[in-house]
Amino acid sequence: MMPTLSIIVPALNEAAELAATLASLRACCADKTQLIVVDGGSVDDTVGIARRFADRVVCADRGRASQMNAGAAAATGEVLWFVHADTAAPAMAGDAVLDAAGDQGAAWGHCGVRLDGESALLRVVQRMMNWRARFTGVATGDQGIWVRRSIFEAVGGYPPMRLMEDVALSKRLRRLRRPVCLPLYLRTSARRWQARGVARTVVLMWWLRLAFWLGVRAEVLARWYR
Repeated sequence: MMPTLSIIVPALNEAAELAATLASLRACCADKTQLIVVDGGSVDDTVGIARRFADRVVCADRGRASQMNAGAAAATGEVLWFVHADTAAPAMAGDAVLDAAGDQGAAWGHCGVRLDGESALLRVVQRMMNWRARFTGVATGDQGIWVRRSIFEAVGGYPPMRLMEDVALSKRLRRLRRPVCLPLYLRTSARRWQARGVARTVVLMWWLRLAFWLGVRAEVLARWYR
C-alpha cells in the first residue's frame, strides 16, 4: 500500500514567496496529501496566505528546527517532506517522493535544486550543491529532505540548532542508510546569494560548514551567518 505524505513548510515573514510555493505543492500532490505551514511569528500576511492553501497552520518558536519538528508532530502522514517557503516543486514531485518511499522502500532522500537567478555563477553553485549532496549523502533544506516518519522519530528529529540543522539531520540519517536522490529539481529563490553577492555567499557557506565540522557551536555559526 502506498504510504501517506505530509508536506511541512516552515515560514517566517514569507508573504512575498509563500503563495507560489504552496500553490506548486498543491498542484504536485494527490488530494490526500496533507499540507502544513509552521509559522515562526510572522508580522506580515504569511499566516493569512497559509490559511488559504494549507490543511493546517501551526505556530511554533522561531527557528527552522523547532518549526519543522512542530510540523512533524502535527503531521498525520507516514512520510514527511520538508520544503522551504521560497521553493517551488515541479509536477508530480509528491508522487515521486511516495513512489521512492513506497515501492522502492527508501528510508529518506532529497531532490535536486535549481536557483532562480540568471547569473552564470548561480548555475555553477547549483551544480556544486547537487554534486555535493550526491557525493556526501548530506542534503540541505533547499533540496527538500523527505523521510519516513518512523526513521525521523528514531533519530530524534531535527536537533535544536539555530543553523545547520539540515546538515545535522542528514548526518544522523546517513548513519542508518544512504539517501535516495530523486531525478527532479526544486526551484528555489537565489535571494540570499543575490543579496550578499554570489561569490561571497559561496565562501561564507563553505566556511560555515568547515567550522561546523571542526566543532564550532551552532549559535556561533548563526551569528557569523547573520
